Amino acid sequence: MPQLKYEQIADHLRGRITEGEFGPGDVLPSGRDLCEQFGVSRATVIKAMDILRHDGVVVAKQGSGFTVTKTPVARPAGNRTGRSRITGGRPFNRLGSPTREVPPERVRNALQLTSASEALRRARLVLEHGGSPHSHVVAWFPPDIADACPRLSQDGPIAEGTTHYITRLTGRPPVQGADTHTVRLASRDEAELLGLTIPCAVGVTLHTAYDQEGRALVSEEGITGSSLWEVTDRYSMGS
Repeated sequence: MPQLKYEQIADHLRGRITEGEFGPGDVLPSGRDLCEQFGVSRATVIKAMDILRHDGVVVAKQGSGFTVTKTPVARPAGNRTGRSRITGGRPFNRLGSPTREVPPERVRNALQLTSASEALRRARLVLEHGGSPHSHVVAWFPPDIADACPRLSQDGPIAEGTTHYITRLTGRPPVQGADTHTVRLASRDEAELLGLTIPCAVGVTLHTAYDQEGRALVSEEGITGSSLWEVTDRYSMGS
């Protein structure tokens, strides 16, 4: 399905932000400039900006228009029923540099990889709004996604979010997700990252996103201390 004009404008700006043309705090082109560039009405431009604002990419600044957000947010692993990072989004710190490694068996199975296959590993520490640790999340990207999306292999956050970035570069949006929840004891490294005292229990959420053809796009394993980990299912009952 062809993109609507406001979607094209939003993706155009996402790309320029992700490639570094506009950095945190920078002012985006004015509504008038975008109207002229794309030959659209002001209402169409406003709709495009609403998408970016809803995704946590930009913020409205009185008298200046829209600026690139200075504090990107990320969600803990799992529960991707909505596309917006603002819903459930929290501040985070990127941990280390992306590396290619052989993933753990459960991640490898979720990504449909062979035992010797490597995947691209990106880790983050999701924080409470007060700054204390909430969860440690490791995202694993299969080789075809990593090769098609070079920004994933670079340090630092991706302003538009990995989901939009992968969709924009591959044309493969996520259409199905699978979440598996388990509980176990934390390792020493996990406890140190999360500020826990061992022995202690952690909740583990393995989230995998798939495209229209059932091919894995990413698998994320999120580890959260037991005092913060909670899973709630809502569903209809009866006929």
